[in-house]
Amino acid sequence: MCKKILLTLSVMLATFVSHAQKHYHVISPDETLVTEITIAEGKLTYSVLKDGKPMLAPSEISMQLADGTVYDGSLKCRKATRTAVANMLAAPFYKKAQVRENYNQLTLVFKTFDLVFRAYDAGVAYRFVSKSKVPFKVLSETAQFAFPADWNMYVPYVRRVTPALDGQFFNSFENIYDKSSLSSWDEKRIAFLPLMVESPDGFKINIMESALMNYPGMYLYNGDGDTSLGAMFAPYPKDIKQGGHNNLQGLISSREDYIAAYDGAVAFPWRIVSVSASDKEMLDNDLVWLLGEPADPQTDWSWIKPGKVAWEWWNDWHVTGVDFKAGVNNETYKYYIDFASKYGIEYVILDEGWAVNGKSDLFDVVPEIDIKELCDYAAQKNVGIVLWAGYWAFDKDMEKICSHYARMGVKGWKIDFMDRDDQMMVDFYTRAARTAAKYHQFVDFHGAYKPCGLNRTFPNVLNYEGVHGLEQMKWSKVGTDQLTYDVTFPYIRMAAGPVDYTQGAMRNYNYKWYKPCNVDPVSQGTRCHQLGMYVIFESPFNMLCDSPQHYEQEKECTEFIAKIPTVWDETVSLDGKVGEYIVIARRHGDKWYVGGLTGQDARSVTVDLGFLGEGAWKVELFKDGINAIRHAEDYTRVEGPAGKTLTVEVAPGGGFAAIFTK
Repeated sequence: MCKKILLTLSVMLATFVSHAQKHYHVISPDETLVTEITIAEGKLTYSVLKDGKPMLAPSEISMQLADGTVYDGSLKCRKATRTAVANMLAAPFYKKAQVRENYNQLTLVFKTFDLVFRAYDAGVAYRFVSKSKVPFKVLSETAQFAFPADWNMYVPYVRRVTPALDGQFFNSFENIYDKSSLSSWDEKRIAFLPLMVESPDGFKINIMESALMNYPGMYLYNGDGDTSLGAMFAPYPKDIKQGGHNNLQGLISSREDYIAAYDGAVAFPWRIVSVSASDKEMLDNDLVWLLGEPADPQTDWSWIKPGKVAWEWWNDWHVTGVDFKAGVNNETYKYYIDFASKYGIEYVILDEGWAVNGKSDLFDVVPEIDIKELCDYAAQKNVGIVLWAGYWAFDKDMEKICSHYARMGVKGWKIDFMDRDDQMMVDFYTRAARTAAKYHQFVDFHGAYKPCGLNRTFPNVLNYEGVHGLEQMKWSKVGTDQLTYDVTFPYIRMAAGPVDYTQGAMRNYNYKWYKPCNVDPVSQGTRCHQLGMYVIFESPFNMLCDSPQHYEQEKECTEFIAKIPTVWDETVSLDGKVGEYIVIARRHGDKWYVGGLTGQDARSVTVDLGFLGEGAWKVELFKDGINAIRHAEDYTRVEGPAGKTLTVEVAPGGGFAAIFTK
């Protein structure tokens, strides 16, 4: 009798547990990606499968508010709604003129919040949406990324190690990747996004975020030595003072006990898990741009003019053989303007030094510089002037600053040394983009976190740094492997958006002979490695980093660089393997441009030219010279009819670039 009662109770309990659990799923349009959402025991978890194989194990998500409210599975899900979207979107100043938007959406409706999942063919994304009618604060967010096994990852750790992890929230978002297993995470370090994990059967999972508008950026951490990564967020600044590099930064001495504060209802950022079946498929990912908030359709953005820019800082104002003293003065910048005009380079930038150092005052211009005179001179030469600004100085009165210099003719801003992504700083990006747009100026965020969709919301945001770019070659120690990084980050970091890598070095050294030099710097890899970057790297505002003097000595390469666009109508990934090599084709108008880069190893690359379509084509090709393995500046230029394929022998640290004309 007792056994019968116990059996009945067990069945009743099992039935109760089954009823208490809720299961939902959302499937990608091509039906290869399945996201399963479970509400059980007060928890919200989701998991992801690709072609029936687990990409993410059940991973917990929630948000905790200061008033005790929790967005999790402890509340009843009132209903679930489903929508499907399939259309084409115009994508100005992007790697393609149009982006296909195609997803299935599941919205779980709770009393105080909604939880929205979107399934694309390329990945899945989710976001919380608050329904609060009163001000509130977010204490914390749980965003777990649990993997089925101890897979390998490519992790960009914060470079600056501090005794306490929260000290690492102040960083420049620049580092090469460590490749290791998930369980081998360095417990003394946090990592910024994007971060990539690869399964043993070749799937690539990239963790990213988008629609980051008024919320701290997400970091990842694994302190348990397991196979799960968890999110971390910088708390809101409490005490902040001016300091840092040339007094241009905000230094935080204390923080609040919350990460974000709001006046009412708000949609939080999208958490993205992209899944690619192959390496080259990673290069086609548009999820960060697609999930960015759309630009105001009533706003006219036609005034924005992407292009290339002659840059003086990397080459340390290196000019000889002239009758003036080179440096931060009008004579030097007129020399750069003349160079830009001669080669059809759209802009010249005045980097740090045009405003008095240490004062953080953009109205206090050094006596050697006359901005209005330079703008007028440049305009006569069909060249635009762009100004560099430290974040603190720009934020002091950005409305007045943008208005003042717009009247002089300044076309845009390179804003630097933010080095944070707490809620206060993320809001600065939005305000800077909006204010600059008001005065028809574009923005290049340097000293910046990765792109998170703001370039869709404000198309005048042309570039972000957040990359271990060529400037690192001015000071990086011998043994720094920039070549491997060059063929790694396009698969991972560049999936988030454009990069201010600042390529174009004409002094090129092979890896084993590289040495840092601040005043006359060199690159790692061959000349054609540098040329290939102008096709490979997405960069609507693209630097020519070297001295006009060096470019004049290399006119053939300079004229070739000048012909390569910075925005594209179409992009096709052709071949590649993370950390080894990469080949991409891009179309602008009626011409195709193909670029290739390799890491430490030489290789023979064969490109199928089927993307060109019908008709006869001719090609102009720059490739590594036969002696590039010894002398990195050796290259060969080839011009002639194009066949069905293109085979190129690429040197170690080499590359190639080609223009196809019908």
